[in-house]
Amino acid sequence: MNVPVDSPEIGREITAAGYRTNVHDHGEGGFPLMMIHGSGPGVTAWANWRLVIPELAKHRRVVAPDMLGFGYSERPEDKIYNRERWVKHAIGVMDELGLDQVDLVGNSFGGGLSLSLAIEHPERVRRLVLMGSAGVSFPITKGLDEVWGYQPSLETMRRLMDVFAFNKGLLTDELAEMRYQASVRPGFQESFAAMFPAPRQRWVDNLASNEDDIRALQHETLIIHGREDEVIPLEASYKLAELIDRAQLHVFGRCGHWTQIEHASRFARLVDDFLNEADQAAAGDK
Repeated sequence: MNVPVDSPEIGREITAAGYRTNVHDHGEGGFPLMMIHGSGPGVTAWANWRLVIPELAKHRRVVAPDMLGFGYSERPEDKIYNRERWVKHAIGVMDELGLDQVDLVGNSFGGGLSLSLAIEHPERVRRLVLMGSAGVSFPITKGLDEVWGYQPSLETMRRLMDVFAFNKGLLTDELAEMRYQASVRPGFQESFAAMFPAPRQRWVDNLASNEDDIRALQHETLIIHGREDEVIPLEASYKLAELIDRAQLHVFGRCGHWTQIEHASRFARLVDDFLNEADQAAAGDK
């Protein structure tokens, strides 16, 4: 793709599940953390997690891939996308990097994938963090339908920024321009349009795991949601907290879908403390 070699969105290239994959790999030592981004137009792992990776990487290795078809990772020629294929790709990232087990953070779409991965491969996940997460079925929101139905224009991107964030002070013309330009890079929109064609309720349902399988999860789980989220309803996180036995739920008031951006420092501290508990428990067992 035509992208400057010094772009911060470019990490390093690995082959995961047979596909060239762009992955950010930061920090050394500690228990590894993998972060799976959301599904907004023009999204990359770096765009999604850039404000929190530096803090979280102080104490652990942080791995953040561009998922199959997103960002600077390869796009399958058959243009077939679904939860099962994305989970296989995430496992491929772990296998290629030699990560037998990780703590897993998933945002929105990435939360649905993270939940499914923990269900299908429970031994590969230590603790689970779900942020503004899909993973249960709900009537598709107007906001999510607009996100997945995005057609590139600067005006449309500005409108989507309003959907994503409660704090309108974050929504500068520069941010809208940056996200718009990201969405029209060669190959980005073609891939994105193939992922969630109408009718889009079926893709909400594809990202949803069976409720009995969710109930069977034994992982300590932190669920985070913005109270004013217009993309994934807060009720989805209430449902996850009800289904997952070892769950705790933290709701940020005056916050939309971008918890990791609107409350970056608080988000990083909350996740760091949650994962440090597991580190301390492991140290005490030795």
